[in-house]
Amino acid sequence: MLFTLKDLKDAAQTVGRTVKPTPAYRWPLLVRRTGIDVIVKHENQTPTGSFKARGGLVYVDRLQRSGARPKGLVTATRGNHGQSVAIGASRAGLPVRIVVPEGNSAEKNAAMAAFGAGVVTAGRDFDESRSIAAAYQASHGYDFVPSFHPDLVTGVATYAYELFLEHGDIDAVLVPVGMGSGICGLIGVRDLLGLKTEIIGVVAETAPAFADSFEAGVPRPTATARTFADGVACRDPQPEPLDIILKGASDMIRVSEDEIAEAVRIYFSDTHNIAEGAGAAPLAALMRERHRFGAKRVALILTGGNIDLPAFAAILAGRTPLP
Repeated sequence: MLFTLKDLKDAAQTVGRTVKPTPAYRWPLLVRRTGIDVIVKHENQTPTGSFKARGGLVYVDRLQRSGARPKGLVTATRGNHGQSVAIGASRAGLPVRIVVPEGNSAEKNAAMAAFGAGVVTAGRDFDESRSIAAAYQASHGYDFVPSFHPDLVTGVATYAYELFLEHGDIDAVLVPVGMGSGICGLIGVRDLLGLKTEIIGVVAETAPAFADSFEAGVPRPTATARTFADGVACRDPQPEPLDIILKGASDMIRVSEDEIAEAVRIYFSDTHNIAEGAGAAPLAALMRERHRFGAKRVALILTGGNIDLPAFAAILAGRTPLP
């Protein structure tokens, strides 16, 4: 068990000082379009535009309460995890270095820098950037913040706590899977509250590592993870989140780049919310698999809205961005 109910309530207090509870709305146009009683949990409406803010705040808070005062923090990211570490570090007055891969979102890089992070571009993809960040830790004496850690999961699980306290009658939740903190937080809260809610992960067809691993029952890394939905661009699933997912999730759905782009358009037209690719992936999965949900009440986790303007403009023009 990654956290207890007491841990979760303590984390909610920590998170709540910076991130207020996000809304969970039933949008009539979305209900009409899908034919499903669907609720959207709006994690695109946090100070960093993503659910990840919750994890960084709790991680740094617990680091400080443990008596540790590191020289600084270093991590690797495609953007949202980095913003979460940056906002947590800025609240604590800690320097932070963020390593991002080549071609990373310019707007996410700018957002991390605005929170006070030093942003370094190095590595062809996230997994290479992660190795470079680990080397920086060794050479500079900073603490390395992984993408998956019990304190991060406890922090992000506060969104699931909010959702289930307000809507305990949800039959299924669709959630994107990147490095696993979001779906593992959902599983942990559901189990703590004794609910029967089905939890289903969503990945991109072109970044299927977690889906492949879920089906195989063991980690199955892929050579690439080329998707414009950078929040799910994982090619090297870690054993700890995979074990939790294997025990607590019922399925993994793959969606195409075109389906994700269409879901971004639908979110904007039906709710006037901006969704990044990963945030739109659960809606893409619902549109593809809506026949299986029937009269069930389904929640979609809109995990973030941090999409670059050129990609968003291309999507609104009817195109699918290249990864």
